[in-house]
Amino acid sequence: MGLAKRLGLRRILVLARAEVLHVVRDRATLGQLIVVPLVQLLVLSNATTFTIRQTPAYVVDFDRTSTSRGLVSRMAASGYFRIVGRSASPDAGSDAMLRGRATLVLTIPTDFEATLVRTGTAPVHLDVNAVQGSAAGIVQSYAARVIATYGDELGAIIRPSMRVARASAPEHVAPPARGAGRLEMRVRGWYNPSLDYRHYMVPGILVVLVTIVGTLITAQNIAREKEAGTLEQLNVTPITRGQFIAAKLLPFWVLGLIDLGLGLVAGRLAFGIPIRGSVALLFGSAAVYLVVALAIGLWISTIVETQQQAMFVAFFVLMVYLLMSGLLTPIDSMPAWVQWLSQLNPVRHFVTITRAILMKGAGVRDILAPLASLVVYAAVVLTLAVRQYAKRAA
Repeated sequence: MGLAKRLGLRRILVLARAEVLHVVRDRATLGQLIVVPLVQLLVLSNATTFTIRQTPAYVVDFDRTSTSRGLVSRMAASGYFRIVGRSASPDAGSDAMLRGRATLVLTIPTDFEATLVRTGTAPVHLDVNAVQGSAAGIVQSYAARVIATYGDELGAIIRPSMRVARASAPEHVAPPARGAGRLEMRVRGWYNPSLDYRHYMVPGILVVLVTIVGTLITAQNIAREKEAGTLEQLNVTPITRGQFIAAKLLPFWVLGLIDLGLGLVAGRLAFGIPIRGSVALLFGSAAVYLVVALAIGLWISTIVETQQQAMFVAFFVLMVYLLMSGLLTPIDSMPAWVQWLSQLNPVRHFVTITRAILMKGAGVRDILAPLASLVVYAAVVLTLAVRQYAKRAA
């Protein structure tokens, strides 16, 4: 090897060693390269599941017999469904569906057991939340499997008694129907009967657009002030920190609402997404959510020094938020600890509100729980972010 090549290789190794030492000594960079990917792997691998289990189901039982209770027990024992309530009120089932407490409502009609014994066939009604079309199809197939299996079990009990009844019946009496024990499943999809995935995805993408404006752009903007050195210059002017923060955040707050409006119009014209609820309520909720998003962007700007770091941290936060929000995969299918953790995710609450207003026509009472969570989140996070910024700027 020639002298020039050896010198070139040595320079490369020296520079590489210096870069390694820089990364090792910089705890923030080391954490971004090692800790952050591990956290994403451990958390997001549990959040991004396409297996649907423990789907919340509400039971409206008009029959209240051992046969109807047996069907409910089979649904719960299957592992696919979790019974969240029972009553003989269809309004209670509808309310559970509207508020998001139930994804499926099983209705067992009056005389279910008597009809099954007399004719060998009885209907059951399933109302499925079809907001997320693909998930609704999977839930329906699971329910069909459980109901068909239970029908076979009942058939094994009913057929012998029907043969005895047929043998002793007068000649002019028609024999019972064949296929004894068959349960007829009558399904109705709510809110998205056509199972159009765009009606489900577009409201979620609107939330993504608002989140990017509120969090990513805000964090980069203030980090750019740090890099340019203008932040220190502003701190010695008569303007207060509160005024500076308000002046920095207010344009992005307005821009986020404008983006939401433009996206709503584009989604309506291009994809025909439904707007069944109050647009004013949607924008009011978005105004609260943008305070949360802006506060998170402000907080990110207090822990970074450059735009590149702001991009990296914001990317990590946004990925966790979006994948644990129910935007792509149902939250009901996630492990219990991930579902609990997702309650701390403001994106989850705003996705729930947006879909409820646009697709379900929900009112204030129906979205009160997620809206209250956003209000509390906005107050807490904004206060912490402002204090942290004031501490760093002091």
